[in-house]
Amino acid sequence: MLETAFADYRKIVRSRIVLGRTYIRHEGSGTTCIDFIVRVHSRAVSTVIKDVQITDFTVENEPVLGYMAGSPERTALEAAIAKHESQVADVPIMIGDQEHRTHLIQHQVMPHKHSHKLAKFYYATSELVQKAIETALQARVSWERVPLKDKFDMWLKAADLMAGKYRQDLNATTMLGQSKTIIQAEIDSAAELIDFLRFNALYAKEGTKWQPRSPEPNVTVNKLRLRGLEGFVAAISPFNFTAIGGNLAYTPAMMGNVVLWKPSDTAILSNFTIYKIMREAGVPGGVVSFIPSDGPVFGDTVTKSPHLAAINFTGSVPTFQRLWAQVGENLPNMRNFPRLVGECGGKNYHLVHPSADVTSVVNGTIRSAFEYCGQKCSACSRAYFPESLWPEIKEKLLSVQKELKVGDVREPDSFMSAVIDAKAFKRITGYIEHAKASSKTSIIAGGKYDDSIGYFVEPTIVQTTDPHDRLMTEEIFGPILTVYVYPDGQVNSMINLVNTSTPYALTGAIFSQDESWLTAATEALKDSAGNFYINDKSTGSVVAQQPFGGARLSGTNDKAGGLQYALRWTSPQAIKQTMVPLTDIKYPYMV
Repeated sequence: MLETAFADYRKIVRSRIVLGRTYIRHEGSGTTCIDFIVRVHSRAVSTVIKDVQITDFTVENEPVLGYMAGSPERTALEAAIAKHESQVADVPIMIGDQEHRTHLIQHQVMPHKHSHKLAKFYYATSELVQKAIETALQARVSWERVPLKDKFDMWLKAADLMAGKYRQDLNATTMLGQSKTIIQAEIDSAAELIDFLRFNALYAKEGTKWQPRSPEPNVTVNKLRLRGLEGFVAAISPFNFTAIGGNLAYTPAMMGNVVLWKPSDTAILSNFTIYKIMREAGVPGGVVSFIPSDGPVFGDTVTKSPHLAAINFTGSVPTFQRLWAQVGENLPNMRNFPRLVGECGGKNYHLVHPSADVTSVVNGTIRSAFEYCGQKCSACSRAYFPESLWPEIKEKLLSVQKELKVGDVREPDSFMSAVIDAKAFKRITGYIEHAKASSKTSIIAGGKYDDSIGYFVEPTIVQTTDPHDRLMTEEIFGPILTVYVYPDGQVNSMINLVNTSTPYALTGAIFSQDESWLTAATEALKDSAGNFYINDKSTGSVVAQQPFGGARLSGTNDKAGGLQYALRWTSPQAIKQTMVPLTDIKYPYMV
């Protein structure tokens, strides 16, 4: 009986192969049950979509050099500074392989010496932005076909060029154009930028290894192909991190996308240096167009294009909201639902428990609040100190603040230099004037400013009696730290205050030696920050170690420097290839 049943079943299956499933037929009654499993005889299979062949490689974080007096790196940096400050660089609009210049002439100046012009550049018109879109779409066809392996090789080559040949050009243009001190440039325009290129290539390579299951590979083979997005990516980068510009423009490009890169007016020279290095590494001109332009002109043009595939943005909340609204308004005319990736800053906090180590609190808070003039997205802008520790904390804060030199970045003992431009100077000093005028606030350190030579603002510490004062709730993006002193018994209520008093959620830090409180606070503050620090300052994220990004009005939390970031810029395609013909429409049980 069983032999007859098996023979009949094989006849059915030969004419009715149902692909993608192994069908099991049960016959019998009571305790008798026989499983009949269909298998196709093993044979060589050739698939249309081949496995991605990528040479395995590993990377490490780029070392931060020391720049001691007389060291090779210090000597090379000083030479690069001298070279770049002795000339006014001419920076064209780059579309494909063509240079463009318009009558809309602009200049990048040194913030610490704003009479000194560092670069001459040109705003693109709406027509040129449209030309860049058309050029990108033409380049996409050939660029998307370049194997990922070859793209990764280009990015690793570029990282090596940045680590060696062009390291000090990147640092010097960042120092002079964005007023970063030696260490702040080195950790940004050298180390972080190099890390972005290397680790994004590594993580993308690892992402290609995952493939869907093919349970019966002699019958059906399943593949996942990582494609670039259909259309173009608009990358809009900020002034405060050279590395962010490189990441926003070139990580999407690495994954097969074509990009229109709008750099910040106040980071033109360092960003153009990146562009030239990437061209030398082999990236074709049409893949990334370098488009300095007035913000609304660029934004209006790209959001009206039906070919917009994504926006990769770092900047202010109002600008990102405007772009988002424009995409929504134009969505009926678009070929895709554009991906919107944005990081918008925050109102970052230090919350200090009565058991905290005071020295660590003071040094961490000074560094977080005042390195790079508080112009890091993650800078501490509000701090909550217990009454019992406040006298000691205050004394040490004021003592350290007095030691901070505000000066020219070319002077190696400068702790911080000028804020980025006249607009920032006006905004920041407006908050200082508010602190002077309000009955609820008092300036306990700093408070002076002068823009006669450069846009200099003293590192300023304000104490407030109102935890909801605008100094405690609004993003300032400057060297102002506002502190609120609370009764020790209210430490747990401070957790809720920290979590609810601002619309941001980028970075935050808690300080305590009480493990149980740390555990409870870490859980309660889960949504308050995308990057959360325990007994450490709120700044200093490192690529591949603390992937960066926040939620709420701080952004879309896509975690630059993390495993998934490069894959965010792909449009995966699932492919199923069948090697056995389907000869019937019926299933086995329909006998």
